[in-house]
Parts: sequence; C-alpha cells; structure tokens
Amino acid sequence: MAAFGFRTDIGRKRENNEDALLLLPRFGIFAVADGVGGQNSGEVASRKAVSGIENFLRANPLSGADNLEGKYRENWLRGYFTRCMQKVNTEIMKLAASAPEFQRMATTAVVCFLDMESAYVVNVGDSRAYILRNGVLSQLTEDHTYVNNLINAGTLTKSEARIHPKKNIITRALGAAANFEPDFYRFDLQEGDRILLCTDGLHGELTDEEIEGILNKDEDLNQICRLLVNAANEKGGGDNITVVCVDNK
Repeated sequence: MAAFGFRTDIGRKRENNEDALLLLPRFGIFAVADGVGGQNSGEVASRKAVSGIENFLRANPLSGADNLEGKYRENWLRGYFTRCMQKVNTEIMKLAASAPEFQRMATTAVVCFLDMESAYVVNVGDSRAYILRNGVLSQLTEDHTYVNNLINAGTLTKSEARIHPKKNIITRALGAAANFEPDFYRFDLQEGDRILLCTDGLHGELTDEEIEGILNKDEDLNQICRLLVNAANEKGGGDNITVVCVDNK
C-alpha cells in the first residue's frame, strides 16, 4: 500500500470549501474534485463526483483487468475509467436538473490509479496531477481551460496565462455537457516517485518551481501537504486548496 498524505483548506477568500477528495489506498485510488456553481451547488457537485467514483469502483471491481497485460490492460482501464466518469457526469446532470439551486453546477476531477508499476490518470477540468521524479516536477495532465487553449495555440505564454482575466474559465467539467470524453494517461512508475493531485487553489497561487521546492523537502507527506496549503494561503489563498501526495515505494 502506497504512503500518502492529504489536506484541504477553505483558503482566505471563500465562504465555504467546494473541493472534495477521495482516498482509497486499498484500491490504489486517489482523487480530488473542485466544484463550480452558484450558492453551495459547487460543493454538492464535487462531493457527488467523489462519491459517484467510489460507488462505481465498488460496484465494478478493477479485478476485471487482472489477467490482462500491456496494451490490453491499458485499453481495458481506459474504457473502465471513461465509463466511470461518464456515469458520474450523468448523475451530476440529473441532480442539477432536480432543483433550481443546483442548476449549472459542475465540477473538475482528477483520479489516479496506482497499478503495480504503472500509474493511470483520468481528468476533466483544471485539477492537476504532477509527478516528482529525481527531484524534478512534471505536470502529467493538461488543463481544460480557455487560457490553456490559447497557450496551445501559441497566442499566450504560461506567464501571461497566470494573470489573464479569463484564467478561471473551464472548457470541460463533470456536469457541464451530456457527452464528453475525459483525458486518460498511463505512466511507468519508478521507485521514489511522488505523485501530487491538487485543485487550482494550489497551482493558481504557486508556480511549478515553488511546488517542486516544497515537494522535495524531507518531511512526512501530511506535513508536505500542510506546507503546500500554507504557501498557497500566504500567496493570497484566493480559492479552496486541496492536495493529495502519494509516494511510490
């Protein structure tokens, strides 16, 4: 079982915490979600996402991939997590249609599955997965945001994106549209790798270099998570902050 730590914080400017997290180390599953919507509906959406993911996992065992290897295993897991996210998306949309206060609610989500010598990551929105390997931080996921589209088009730099007035506009989210495809990634794991899942309350305040510096500290994982959250709050704490750190040992 992988070692892990976590922390979630309201930040310094929000009235409630609309982030949620999921910790299922026995299954090798970790996730964070960041809800959006009016009133408290973002909080409802994010919690519906993580509970829906857990319910899917318990109802549909991952053991179906046990006898598969290589690309067959990867393709099975791609289909599995795509179905999972699509089911959760449908559940959030149904809930959003059930009451006026839930209308237009949605949520980001990033899920990591540690599977022997591989990590599988599925995401929608701008919650991120990173990996720290040999002291160097790399972003594993790609943000589904307006400014990231501009970066990919070559019309905006990453530095410009951090201060762009539309930096918080999400282009893909659970609950936003009936038909969508989450992104899916597979990575080989090495001993000593450290995986970070976080909402934009962290990466919106801290640069990758600042995150890397904290992840490299010789502290236990819960303290690492505490240091990350504290640093984001010191930079302004403009949003809720949720982090999960997992070590591959």
